[in-house]
Amino acid sequence: MEIFTLLDELEDVLERSRNLPFSAKTIVDKDEILDLIKEIRLKLPDELKQAKWVKEERQRILVEAQKEADGIVKEAENRIIAMIDEHEITRKAYDQKAQIIETANEMSREISKGTKEYADNILDGAESVVTNTLQKLEKNMEDAINLLQISMEDTIKTIQNSRKELK
Repeated sequence: MEIFTLLDELEDVLERSRNLPFSAKTIVDKDEILDLIKEIRLKLPDELKQAKWVKEERQRILVEAQKEADGIVKEAENRIIAMIDEHEITRKAYDQKAQIIETANEMSREISKGTKEYADNILDGAESVVTNTLQKLEKNMEDAINLLQISMEDTIKTIQNSRKELK
């Protein structure tokens, strides 16, 4: 930076200047000082332009960094929302699965209960039919035995009568 060099030269000129007797004032070469100030003024705009460019570049970098940071934050928010939605969908799917399984189990229990009731009704009917048949069979057997017994007794009497007639 040339401006700092010129300022150093200005400082050197002031330090080399002679003091006035009995005073803090110094004698300086006016033309030399004016030339240095003129050069400083000529160099100053370049330095200011560079400073302005540095400031603008800094601002541009900050704006760009802010945009990038906003983009990253927005993307993170979107991913979080997607993950929450995905988690919510998964949770709902598990809830629905549990509900379907519970409904299927309930239907299975009802079908099983209905099947058992149906089988019990059929077996009860079969038991009644067999019991009635057995009772009728026993009655018929008693009747058949009684008839057989009567028939046998009649046959014995007939045989005995026939034998008596033979004698």
